[in-house]
Amino acid sequence: MGSAEPAAGVVLATLIVYKIVLIGIGVWAARLNRNESDFFLGGRGLGAWVAGLSYAASTSSAWVLLGFSGFVYAVGVSALWMVPGIWLGYVLVWCWFGPRLRAETEAEGHVTASDFMAARAGPAWRPAISALAGFLVLFTFVFYIAAQFGAAAIAFESQFDLARWESVAIGAGVILIYGLLGGFWAVSLTDTLQGAIMAIIAVLLPALAVIAAGGPSGIMEALSVSQPAAYLDPWGGRAGFAFPGFAIGIASIGLGTYGQPHLLARLMAVKDEKARRQGFIVAMGWGVIVYIGMAALALAGRALLPDVADGEALFYELAAALLPAVMAGIVIAAILSAVMSTVDSLLIAASAAAAHDLRLVRLFKGREVMISRSVMAAICALAVVLTLSLPATIFDRVLFSWSALGAAFGPVIVARVAGVEPQGWAIFASILAGFFTTVLFYIFGQVGADADLSGLPALLAYLAAIPGDPFERIVPWFAPLLLLFAFRQTARAGHPAPAEPS
Repeated sequence: MGSAEPAAGVVLATLIVYKIVLIGIGVWAARLNRNESDFFLGGRGLGAWVAGLSYAASTSSAWVLLGFSGFVYAVGVSALWMVPGIWLGYVLVWCWFGPRLRAETEAEGHVTASDFMAARAGPAWRPAISALAGFLVLFTFVFYIAAQFGAAAIAFESQFDLARWESVAIGAGVILIYGLLGGFWAVSLTDTLQGAIMAIIAVLLPALAVIAAGGPSGIMEALSVSQPAAYLDPWGGRAGFAFPGFAIGIASIGLGTYGQPHLLARLMAVKDEKARRQGFIVAMGWGVIVYIGMAALALAGRALLPDVADGEALFYELAAALLPAVMAGIVIAAILSAVMSTVDSLLIAASAAAAHDLRLVRLFKGREVMISRSVMAAICALAVVLTLSLPATIFDRVLFSWSALGAAFGPVIVARVAGVEPQGWAIFASILAGFFTTVLFYIFGQVGADADLSGLPALLAYLAAIPGDPFERIVPWFAPLLLLFAFRQTARAGHPAPAEPS
């Protein structure tokens, strides 16, 4: 097995070309932004390939190439219980949420997922729900964006020996340029390009790794000799309730999908039902290819390189070891770009939350696009400042926002798609309950089961410390669903649900 280190010049040249392409997309898409709907939803004109690939890249992006492969590398076969939950998220969002989301948001001119959640809440509660949802998106996504900037900075520093501020400024600057110019269209097209590149890499590199490890039989033989028995055990050596808690916990990561505004926006923006159905096939095909590829890469990597200290570095290690220097440089450059461009969908969603849900655009009628761009620039600048001023450990603690927003918004989306119209106060209360219950379990999970606590806090700390975090991801859905389904509105004239497309 070769070990040619990719030349920094190759990585840099590839990155420069890639960033020029991204800015070119932004310039092209700028002419398509005439109003707020164009800027935040691309004029509801996404075709199947753009909708499907941009959704897939936004929901996983570099996380599946680095984080998921690293998790499987560290934990073993039992880590694969995560995949069914993630794939189920694709199915439910596209096939169950999709028809109602697309039809109603188009018919009623909704711009954000918050509009859809508050649509039947009545004039007294609708503004409050939109404002609360917008604040939660803005608050969590600003830190989430900063965390992504920080992760990208670390990757750029390791490749080019740049200062942290230089790494952050370069990446944020490129994203801001094409995001400001092209809005949702530019973000979706760049994510489509990113998703296509990731799919190619997820076939190429795992195939080379499996071949180098002697094929499936060679991998199994090597792992059975070098690893503990639990590594190849689907149960991971967990007995009793430990296994179902772990398996359900990691599978329930998919629950977060149901409340992510930047993902639901793709369903709102797809141009018609045919494109939605085809887009699902594209997104689902991507998910199957990439997750299977990264699982194979992780297991083959464990057989080839059993002593990698940081599993999330496995991808880089195998690219350098298995590919010619030039090709390894191109692959690494693509992943560095993917790490950074994960930010673009979060940035457009945070901008929509501030400009639309918090009603800033209403202060300047006729200048909605200008205000939306100004808000995006301000959010990006704030995220850069946070990245450079706060320690990385703070960012680690806010990445639970995936689960928190899922529990806050997901139950409301589920209820409305199921034909239930909750009372306005119940929607507002359910959003608070889902979000803060997740926060509660997350805090007690950080405290740990061995902390010097008693009574209810001790019980919460014990439950929150169960491997797989099932209580942090599942329990926060209970109270919101109970509120939403128990406190329904009586039928009101003038608010019929739109007919679902055939």
